Amino acid sequence: MDNALIIFVKNIINGAVKTRLAATLGNDAAINIYKQLLQHTYSVAQNIDSDKIVFYADFIEEDIWNKEAFRKEIQQGTDLGKRMENAFKNAFEKGHTKVIIIGTDCPGINKNILENAFEKLNNFEMVIGPATDGGYYLLGMKKLYSFLFQNMKWSTEAVLNDTINACNEHQLSYFFLPQLTDIDEEKDLINFQSYLI
Repeated sequence: MDNALIIFVKNIINGAVKTRLAATLGNDAAINIYKQLLQHTYSVAQNIDSDKIVFYADFIEEDIWNKEAFRKEIQQGTDLGKRMENAFKNAFEKGHTKVIIIGTDCPGINKNILENAFEKLNNFEMVIGPATDGGYYLLGMKKLYSFLFQNMKWSTEAVLNDTINACNEHQLSYFFLPQLTDIDEEKDLINFQSYLI
């Protein structure tokens, strides 16, 4: 299969998921929200015609990501950039020619967006799903561009602009998907339930 969808997930450990939400809503509420986001991402991803690889932050679990539909791996690297770079490298080494990565924080993501991302890689070298917080909820490419994962200020509002600047510097063509909101803080919950219905 040419297409590969990488999904980065965190293991559901009390105090380790949605820490910014937990700071204002408490750990139980943060975990509950994260479980809903996981279920939403699973529901969207299972219908995508691609190889699907779930990369866990700490250890592989028996959970909603069934082994028949999803290959399971553990993230490798000292920071988010290195972990993403290694995940892309893993997929390209398996022979995939179009690879997309998403997390599990975006309730607005849907099947049409993912299918469009793969389709746009026929004509562009990169696809980017911009997030309202200055980062991105999706990144896709046809070959590994390691420079996109180096010297980035991860989890800051500079990530998207720095990524665009790096693409421009290396003369890569890219397509923007619709802007969506990740659920990271309490203020992000305004449209949360309407997305997940």
